[in-house]
Amino acid sequence: MCLVLMAYRCHPGYELLVAANRDEFHDRPTAPLAFWEDAPDLLAGRDLQEGGTWMGITRTGRFAAITNYRDPCRVKSDAPSRGHLVSGYLQGEQSAGDALERLRATADRYNSFNLLLGDETGLYYYSNRADEPRALPPGFYGLSNHLLDTPWPKLKRGLAMLHRLLERRRDPAPDDLLQILTDRTLAPDAELPQTGVPLEWERWLSAIFIDAPGYGTRSSTALLVDSGGNACMAETTWSDASRREFQLNWPARST
Repeated sequence: MCLVLMAYRCHPGYELLVAANRDEFHDRPTAPLAFWEDAPDLLAGRDLQEGGTWMGITRTGRFAAITNYRDPCRVKSDAPSRGHLVSGYLQGEQSAGDALERLRATADRYNSFNLLLGDETGLYYYSNRADEPRALPPGFYGLSNHLLDTPWPKLKRGLAMLHRLLERRRDPAPDDLLQILTDRTLAPDAELPQTGVPLEWERWLSAIFIDAPGYGTRSSTALLVDSGGNACMAETTWSDASRREFQLNWPARST
């Protein structure tokens, strides 16, 4: 997952709205959004190379998503897959806050990451490039390949579109969120971050929807959870332009 846009407890009638793109090499084997046979309560796509996932939910009201923190100079070739941080939490029983506190002890084993975990207690964020986990208050949030709300051009553009959508739509549909994720606008060179990749790649990666040689946006996902606990998760898989949508009911949330 390389872009996550969220509105958390700040829209009438909705607990959580998420629009997220997964960017990956085209040759990495992947299964589309589905309930897992070996974890029937878990709804997510699946990385078939390592077995984890980049974003998912459960019937019990758990949510998780991860992005990489882009720093090619600090990549560890022997690090465990970050996708297991998502799938492990979703299949576990620890609260979101407790899971992140426990993770801190071993977080340096992994390549740099940003992790979002949610459950009935709230929504939490942690990066092993930051100091400590924190609970997120209601608000709009954006996460790409740096720390939460780092104002990269794609993040600012995506959040502006999400704001405009929710100002005009009191009852947004999954396709409204998915449409935001198709934007291919490239940032001007003067606004590009410098993350250690060549300038040409900084340009390609500056779009919300990435289309680079051998790499790009593999899938787009929308999650909508209303105040009654009705959750809808929809995914477009771009290799075949297929679309999947699932509905489930979550337990009541804490106020």
